[in-house]
Amino acid sequence: MNALRNNVKLIGRLGAQPEIVNFESGRSLARFTLATNERYKDKNGQWKDLTQWHNINAWGKTAERIQKALSKGQEIMLEGRLVNQSYESKTGEKRYSTIVELTDFLMLAPTKAEN
Repeated sequence: MNALRNNVKLIGRLGAQPEIVNFESGRSLARFTLATNERYKDKNGQWKDLTQWHNINAWGKTAERIQKALSKGQEIMLEGRLVNQSYESKTGEKRYSTIVELTDFLMLAPTKAEN
């Protein structure tokens, strides 16, 4: 039952080329944004599109796989967990953000350049 507690699954497209950071410890981090889209009808019966942007982080071997396999515009399905972060801005204001820490992904469609 523990696997159900903090589990996120998303399908979307990469908003930019993944950024790879290699640390002195030998550990790797891949960061990218993922756009998910929803369609709905408004009160007038008109179709509306709603795009949500998600910040994604992946560590270790998964980051290395991302570096080799993924590029901007590619459609993927991912699984991960939500991680809340807090930091202080340059003006001293406390800020919060939520990221998805990716545990696995599946490529669904090639990028437009590959078609």
